[in-house]
This record gives sequence, C-alpha cells and structure tokens, in this order.
Amino acid sequence: MTNNINISADTKKLIISIVLIITTVAVFWQVNQFDFVNIDDQYYVIENHNIQSGVTFKGLSWAFNIRSAEFWQPLMWFSFMLDYHFHGLNAGGYHLTNLVLHILSTLLLFWFFCRMTGAVWESAFIAAFFALHPLHVESVAWISERKGALSVFFWMLTICLYVYYTEKPLIKRYLLVLFSFICALMSKSIVITLPVVMILLDYWPLKRFESKKDNLLSWQIKEKAPFFILSIVSSIITLFAQYNMSVQYTSFPLHSRIANVLISFVMYLEKLFYPHNMTFFYPFMNQYPFWQIIAAAIIILFISIVVIVMARKLPYLLVGWFWYVITITPVIGIIQISSQAMADRYIYLPSIGISIMLAWGVPLLFQSENTRKKILFTAAITFLATLALITWKQCGFWKNSVELLNHALYVRNDVYVVHDCLGLALFAEGKSEEAINHFNQALLLKSDYANSYYNRGVVYSTSGQYEKSVQDFNETIHLKPDYIPAYYNRAIVYSKIGQYQLAIKDYSKIISLEPDYAGAYNNRGAVYLNMGNNKLGCRDAQKACERGVCKILKIARSKGDCY
Repeated sequence: MTNNINISADTKKLIISIVLIITTVAVFWQVNQFDFVNIDDQYYVIENHNIQSGVTFKGLSWAFNIRSAEFWQPLMWFSFMLDYHFHGLNAGGYHLTNLVLHILSTLLLFWFFCRMTGAVWESAFIAAFFALHPLHVESVAWISERKGALSVFFWMLTICLYVYYTEKPLIKRYLLVLFSFICALMSKSIVITLPVVMILLDYWPLKRFESKKDNLLSWQIKEKAPFFILSIVSSIITLFAQYNMSVQYTSFPLHSRIANVLISFVMYLEKLFYPHNMTFFYPFMNQYPFWQIIAAAIIILFISIVVIVMARKLPYLLVGWFWYVITITPVIGIIQISSQAMADRYIYLPSIGISIMLAWGVPLLFQSENTRKKILFTAAITFLATLALITWKQCGFWKNSVELLNHALYVRNDVYVVHDCLGLALFAEGKSEEAINHFNQALLLKSDYANSYYNRGVVYSTSGQYEKSVQDFNETIHLKPDYIPAYYNRAIVYSKIGQYQLAIKDYSKIISLEPDYAGAYNNRGAVYLNMGNNKLGCRDAQKACERGVCKILKIARSKGDCY
C-alpha cells in the first residue's frame, strides 16, 4: 500500500495525522449533539451521586473501592468526575471526551506502527481502519463505554512507550511502560492480554527474538513478569468485584458457551468485512445448527494453521491473527460476563489484528510493483471511505434512547431487553401507553423478566392504576426477593391507598436490607406521623436526617419530642 509522493517521511506522517484527525472528527462530530441513553448511562453518570459530588477525597475513595461497582475501573470514574466538573449533565461534553480519546488512540496507533516498521502507508491504513470502522461506533458514541475508550488509549500509550523502551532499554523507560499499563488496567481490565501482545511485537516487527536467541525464555520472563503479575492481580480484583456485586444474568451451560465462542469468533470477522445489522445487544442463542459450529471451528483452525506454517516467511500474518485471537479471548464468552452473545465494543482492540493482516497481506496478491501502486492506494481509499459513510450513519442511531432502541428493534424485534429499555425511554417522554405495550412485549418474550414487571409497575403507579401496580411489584419481588426499588415503590403505593401497615412493612424490609437507606427512614417516618404515631415518626425523621435526608424533621418536631 504505497504511493509515490515526493515529500519527506516526516511531512508525510504529519499530513496523514492531520487527515486522520479531520476524517475522524467529520464522521463522529455529530455526537456533540447527542443525549445520554438509558442503557447504563443513568448508572454511570445521570443518577450517580458520587460522580456528581465532583473530584473530592470521598469521591476518589469510592472510585478506588473494589466494592463500588461491577468492575474495578477507578480512572474511568475519575474521568467522569472531571467531565461533570466541566460539563455538568450536558451529555455533549462526555461524548466529546470519548471522541478525543478515540482520536488520540488512532494517532498513537499510527505512530507506533510507523516507528516499529517504517511502513508509513501500511501504518496509515491500520490507523484509518481503527478510526473509521462502524463496529467502533459503540465505543465512541456510548458514554458508558468510556472505560473502553480510556483503556484503549492507555493500551496504545503503553505500546508507544514500550517501543521507546526497546530502542534503548533503560529502567526509567521501563517504569514508564509499567505505569501506563497500570493506568490501562485501572480503566478496564480487558487490557490484561497486553503482555502477550508485547511478546508478539517482539517477534514482529521489533524482531527482538533474533538478538536474544541464547536466553530467549529467561529474557522474556525477566522483562514481562511484572506485567503478567499485574494482569493476574487485575483479573482477581475484577472477579472479586463481580462476586461482591452479585451480578445477575441468565447462566448458560458450558456447551452453549463453547458453541457461542466459535460462532461469535467468526461472526466478528464477518462484520469486520461486511458491517451490517449492528446493534447494541446481540441475544445469546442456546442452540446453533451443528454444521455452523463445525464450520466455524474449521475456519478458525485453518487460519491458525496457515499463519503458523507461514510464520517465518510472513510473520505479520501470524502477529495480526494472534493479536485478534488473544485480545478477544477475555470477552469471547467462555467465562460468562453478561447475557449477550457478542458486542460491537468487544472488537475495538481485536480489529487491529485483522487490519495488520490486511495492510501487509493484501499487497502480496499483486506481484507487480506498478500494479500495487495503481490499484491498492485507490482501493484502500475507496474501502475506507465506504467504512466512514457506514460509520457516520451508524453513529446517528446513538442520538438518543428512542432512536437507538427503535433501530435495535428494526435489526431484531424479538429481544426482550430492547423492548424493556424502549418502554423506559417512551415513559420518560410521557408516552405511558406505548411504554406499557413494550413492557408487555418483553414479558411475552421472557415471562420471568423481573425488570419489565417492575418498570410496568412504576408506569401503572404514576398513572393511578394502583392495583395493577401492586401486582407487578409483587411479581418483581417474587422473582427478585432483595430488589429494594420494588419494595420502595410498592410502599409508596400502599401509602397512597391508605394501607399504612403494609407500607411500614416494606420500608422496614428495605432498612433490613440496607440499614443506611435514608429515604426509607424518611418515608416510614412520614407514614407513622400520618397514623398519629408521633414517637416512632419522630425517631425515623431523626435517623433519616442523620443520613442526609431531613425532609420531615421539621414536621416531626412539631408533633413529637425530637431534638
């Protein structure tokens, strides 16, 4: 992929960098006008009081606490705190931060491949493929995927510093690499495979194996051991954090997960070359046709054998393929981390491996240098321009929740999670009847989906259909006995219809589950006061105030002996 342009190499690199920035901004700038979406954004930002407290010692302590979230990702939380400090709840600011991180990752990717190989046009193709591929829209346009954008930025920075270190192995350079890797791990643990990729790069294009033949094993152990230790520690922390959060999703049997690994492994490849039917949620299939599983296994095995056999002659094919294989392994689904079969964001890093194979492999199809010059440059520009157009269109679907979810249903309308989320989005717009229809559809698809019972119950409650509301909250609690919001909202309904003892029972249950729940003390105190039990009402008002909610304390003081 070369082109005769009579300018210096540094000028060529500068021009390419500027073009990469301009094209990436042109494709993604629309995110500046996008809103939050109701898929995790509320948890990460909108309703997260720790983020909205700003950059404080208390907030940072929360961010670094491994019990604070499903995953340990303190730098992601810190970045959100900074965003809130500068942008408040203006979603555009958060989107632009993701875009800036994506652009920086693109430039670093271009830099370190140029530095390692000296091949400017091949490196430019890899960077452009990364910057403009439609499968990467989710990682840029979804605010909640900040962890992915941030971790990949530090991944790229780590590789750049590693290349810098290999040119002159000094301890201070080594420590910079180690520090950057730690930052990557504190953004998202998916980067645990980076030490293995560093070994791949040692093989090609750095070619460090050739100068270390006599002590190859001891050299790698000595140099990479700290990185592997950090990866192991990060994995343990992640598993511990997930265990403490008691993450709930449908558990799939091992044979189904293995089948899904093989199918999704090939599906990612298909979507890289033919990006179509992209959505934020790909449902897990319990059964695949046997022939599809066998075909997927044969494809994976065949490519792996070919690149290994050709490794000495064509090392970039081996490195590219195993970059893809290694980096996708943590999220491929053997260890179940969600109820999805696959996700576009999971291919953000692995796709680089395939672009390496394309950048150095496709020119091999043309023996004549002149043919390469005439065809490849034009073909690459056409291919990348096509990707950019698809990406621009795909990006537009992330404008807001309703737009995103309607598109997801257009891709596939039998996904209960999508119906549930769309019901919430429509309810937020005041479209209660439409929301209930989607909750009903979700429950037709999955009759034991507690979230839809709860969400429908909330809609019934706000529209005054209290009997239906209580029925839905009852079903929610039956399916999720410790789900505090269901008790809380059912207690509110009981209070409205005068069933005070039942309301008190629900608030008491909440307090038994979460002893510092200020809202439960406040509301239970209000119920006691309405019943004329001023002593208990006053006691709960005091407890609520001690926990930061003093709404009824003044009323309680006027009725009882409160300090």
